[in-house]
Amino acid sequence: MLFAEYDRCQYARSPLVEVICQLRFPTILNIGAKDPAEFQEAVRHDFPRYMARQEQLPPKVKPGPTPALEPQAPITNYNFVSADGKWKLNLTSSFIALSTLRYQRWEDFAARLDKPLAQFIQIYQPAFFERIGLRYVNAFSRRALGLEELLWDDLIREPYLGILGEPDVEETDVSKCAVDVESALAGGYRMKLHAGPGLLGGGKTDKEVKFILDEDLSANGSLSADSVPGKLEDLHRYAVRLFRGAITPELHNALGPTPPAE
Repeated sequence: MLFAEYDRCQYARSPLVEVICQLRFPTILNIGAKDPAEFQEAVRHDFPRYMARQEQLPPKVKPGPTPALEPQAPITNYNFVSADGKWKLNLTSSFIALSTLRYQRWEDFAARLDKPLAQFIQIYQPAFFERIGLRYVNAFSRRALGLEELLWDDLIREPYLGILGEPDVEETDVSKCAVDVESALAGGYRMKLHAGPGLLGGGKTDKEVKFILDEDLSANGSLSADSVPGKLEDLHRYAVRLFRGAITPELHNALGPTPPAE
């Protein structure tokens, strides 16, 4: 089963590359019209480094008898970064996001999100959230785990392998193979999944082919601020089930599972 229940654990050799939580809201023009000094002061202790950059949005389709592409104005993306550079808050006129390169367990991540999100809600008072997203990007390295003699179909379950799961397909003959899924989930949630061998960063610094498992889970609608904690807990549960359902017992054991810290 793809979403069976599993006991939670922590991995000594976690494959996580990045974890991102993004909350989208109806555009607030006040963000971008002036620097977010009040918000910075509220989060500056945990995120002392600040920078801002202009980002050009892709053109949108203008409806009509002859559809045309209409350019959009650039937006300002405000970045607030922790002293060690491993945690980052992003704030724009339409979303706030927390990302980390040092994820250890869900409770720590949720606690790190709690204060800046509460400050954002207090300062900017969004009418509601349109999308709450939680994304886990995993990259499994056979070299780092001492599993170089094994094939991906020894480590990853068949639904995530495409033709690499077929016994008459030689892994070395396949130059590209991926499984991409978009699906509704129970409870009104959605899943966008990418799974398959690939190179991190386009292989510019790391030439090892890893197996990428990219889980993007979301809740959509007119979501109140009070509903955010419960929605995130549900998304996290889906992420855990999806991850555990994608790996074989051999890979699970190679990752060094231990009971979660209290």
